[in-house]
Amino acid sequence: MAENTASATSSEVPVQKTDILIVEDEAVLAKAVSKRLNRNGYQTRIAGDLKSAYRYFKEQTPDMILLDMRLPDGSGLDFLADLREQQQSQVPVLVMSAYGELEDAVAAMKLGAADYLKKPVDLDELVLNVEKVMEKATLSRKLDYSATRERHASAESVQFLGECEALKQVQEQIQRIAELTRQQTDAPPPTVLILGETGTGKDVLARLLHDHSARQEQPFVQVDCASLPKDLIEAELFGHEKGAFTSAHSARTGLIEAAEDGVLFLDEIGEIPLDLQSKLLAVLERRVVRRVGTTQERPVDAWFIAATNRDIDRLVEQGEFRSDLYYRLNVLSVRLPPLRERGDDILLLARHYADRTAKRYGLGQVQFSKDAEQAMQDYNWPGNIRELRHIIERAVLLSAGGEISRAGLGLNASERPPEPTTDSSEALSADTTLEEAEYNLIKQALERTEGNVSQAARELGITRMALRYRMKKHGFDS
Repeated sequence: MAENTASATSSEVPVQKTDILIVEDEAVLAKAVSKRLNRNGYQTRIAGDLKSAYRYFKEQTPDMILLDMRLPDGSGLDFLADLREQQQSQVPVLVMSAYGELEDAVAAMKLGAADYLKKPVDLDELVLNVEKVMEKATLSRKLDYSATRERHASAESVQFLGECEALKQVQEQIQRIAELTRQQTDAPPPTVLILGETGTGKDVLARLLHDHSARQEQPFVQVDCASLPKDLIEAELFGHEKGAFTSAHSARTGLIEAAEDGVLFLDEIGEIPLDLQSKLLAVLERRVVRRVGTTQERPVDAWFIAATNRDIDRLVEQGEFRSDLYYRLNVLSVRLPPLRERGDDILLLARHYADRTAKRYGLGQVQFSKDAEQAMQDYNWPGNIRELRHIIERAVLLSAGGEISRAGLGLNASERPPEPTTDSSEALSADTTLEEAEYNLIKQALERTEGNVSQAARELGITRMALRYRMKKHGFDS
């Protein structure tokens, strides 16, 4: 693995080190600071005045700034204030102030500076402070994404409920994979591909892998590849520099970088456009990411977990998914069984969701009639656990406690209607135009799937993005 990486990087742009912009007009001091930081593995640029600092900043957003307070063409405070107005608060700033400039240092701290040093600067102390500020900035970034994760995660602990043999095998796989992440090795954990129908709990499985792994204290960043706009998906994943495109008013860390040392979960990986698949493959192979609008590369140490509800082998055969990316993702794979194959787990899950809903809304204990239990076991559950949860929650709320009957479940209304026949009013005829036929096919697919766009797209044999485009063209509400 190391040999492959070395050969790949030899012909590519070298991996970027931490980039520090030194804004200092005293040339001797600036060169001494630069030389010392270079020796410690940092990459530095020197700006002798504010004009140069603005120019360097525009060309490439640094990872950190060492800022003098008194410069030939202005105050470092003005520069710091401008950064904050331009929403560049994520770039940490370490202020250097001479004796008698304590008030300026205090003002800089109020503007968001990470820390300050007094001149003359002790180079050993400078290196320690730079390391401290960078560690704090990294931790802050991780906490931001972890907080986002917690806001969207369920208030209850992530778990898989069930006793069927297929689920027991999945739970054993989770433990084995998690154990691999605890092994002391320089190599990143192997990529994992989670397969299963819509609603089987692939996102829950990804969180379980994270929570049982050695990276459980690190960020879990989930990316819904199908919901990201096609024109922004690259910038969202890889990040971008200021001015990389019209709306890029400031530099932004991509989701891949944000998952550093943690887990990046790529849900619905089959929806990623072909042109981005090669770039994602490069990240997986070389463990570096290049932001939009720059030639610099940054190392990444995220654990990649992907999931899809589509037949990815078929996508590869049809040329819609790169085979090399598929093989790279499918180092380890876990397949979740559909709910219809889980036997008595259906009733176990139904009781769990019924009790949870009743407790949440202060209702009495809920039970199911024998007919209701039989109806749930006979039903095909095309939407799997997600459909079960929604149906049970609705039934509990409508019953207001007590017993839920077969009619109270409303499963007949949820079942798929029969496929349209030639007697249908919407059947094709000699006078049907291509536009009308397309409209009818989409309408019928959405009706059969109760508006589930992903499932309708699979039935029609097209991608979710392609279906959304056609839905918009024909005036369907998405």
